[in-house]
Amino acid sequence: MEEPGGGAADPSLKMERVGCPVPVCGAIFEIPAGRLGRNIYCLECGRRMTARPAGHSERLRARESGTGSGPGAPIERLPLAAVLDDIRSLWNVGSIFRSADGCGVRKLWLAGITGAPPRAEITKTALGAEEQVAWDYRADVLEAIEQARADGYEAVIIEAGDTAASLDDFRWPERPCLVLGNEATGVSPLVLDACEHRVSIPMCGVKESFNVAVAFGIAAHRAARALAPDHPEVVFRG
Repeated sequence: MEEPGGGAADPSLKMERVGCPVPVCGAIFEIPAGRLGRNIYCLECGRRMTARPAGHSERLRARESGTGSGPGAPIERLPLAAVLDDIRSLWNVGSIFRSADGCGVRKLWLAGITGAPPRAEITKTALGAEEQVAWDYRADVLEAIEQARADGYEAVIIEAGDTAASLDDFRWPERPCLVLGNEATGVSPLVLDACEHRVSIPMCGVKESFNVAVAFGIAAHRAARALAPDHPEVVFRG
């Protein structure tokens, strides 16, 4: 769109309609387009939310109905799972599949905008591990977490924060389910409110967090080694 006199319209003035993901609210309101993907507060119910375009949930539901799942290799694995909440990069998803296989993870739930196999970008970094680790896709991350709970897992968010325990001191539950969030905004606010545990990975340097695939590898390996003594049927080589 051109402004009178030939100048381009200021993109900061563009507005986008967003929808509140809280089922009892569902409000639709407008925000500046530049705030999409960021954490905001619903103008109706006041809950923190990740700003997504109106109709976003319906599009993910349609994707869910057309997405299959992966049964994984029939081998012994640990009672360890993970939920990936809005992971944007397919290369990160593939890397997480590879680390999940190496750590004996039993299942991955891919949620929201997280990509699912078969995708060439996932295979490029997973190197076939996406066919070895069981996975399922859910449009709603909270439904993925509830399914994990129904299978006996306890949700453990891997993200820094004032209430997070240090990875060095954390006592792992018998059936942990790691929850990791979007590369830019982290785990969604609704998930932060819904999970039992939150763990941070100690680090130095200037940046405040590791790449999500690296963080998964660190936390999954630490959890796997903590669970391994009670599961001698799962053999770690090397």
